[in-house]
Amino acid sequence: MMKTIAFTNQKGGVGKTTSTINVGAGLCREGKKVLLVDLDPQANLTYSLRKSSNRLETSIYDVMKGRIEPEETLISHNGFDILPSSIDLSGAEMEFANEPARENILKNKLAPFYDKYDYILIDCPPNLGLLTLNAFTAVKEVFIVLQAEYLALHGLSKLMEVIQVVKERLNPDIEISGIICTLFDGRKNLNKEVVDHIQDYFGEKVFDTLIRDNVALAEAPSHHKTIFEYDPNSHGAKDYAALSREIRNGQV
Repeated sequence: MMKTIAFTNQKGGVGKTTSTINVGAGLCREGKKVLLVDLDPQANLTYSLRKSSNRLETSIYDVMKGRIEPEETLISHNGFDILPSSIDLSGAEMEFANEPARENILKNKLAPFYDKYDYILIDCPPNLGLLTLNAFTAVKEVFIVLQAEYLALHGLSKLMEVIQVVKERLNPDIEISGIICTLFDGRKNLNKEVVDHIQDYFGEKVFDTLIRDNVALAEAPSHHKTIFEYDPNSHGAKDYAALSREIRNGQV
């Protein structure tokens, strides 16, 4: 059964893009057909995997504007596909404001892909604007990425409120189905306490796999590689491989 998953947190710097990339790569290693959708105008996912720094001729912005079909702008990376982003997407909030059914634009554009992939993973921007609403309308599952730090849960009430509104008004199938804890350092009591607090709050939705703080995860994007390509023996590669298996097996 095909799964559509949005990776989200309105805070930046929590490992959201890193998780989208490496979960996608991990699922691909498990034999799954995977599409990554970069919905962030910063295009960090796109440029983490694309060697050329030249401006892309087309991106998901052009797809959402109706200028091209989504398959026309796909790029591939070692077994999985990417629907890339660009800075042009930064004006989407204003450009699509008067569009009819503007929250459904992405869902409608992705429709041709729903029977072609096992997983469609969407990297959301670090805010709760129109692009994120489009992601939430297009998926059935939401993974919240939380850094193992003191303020991890700060502001989450607004995110959960938005997801509930989307569920009531736009997408009755959406569910928060996974919590990914990142930048974990088992030597720090504070990190352990934060993870305990997250587990108390979200219960069984928290994945067993904790993504350890690992310099290789920070270095891989500068080499335009997934963690499995950059350093397959690193803690980061081992953790994302374990998390990908957990997701595939539906253990949450």
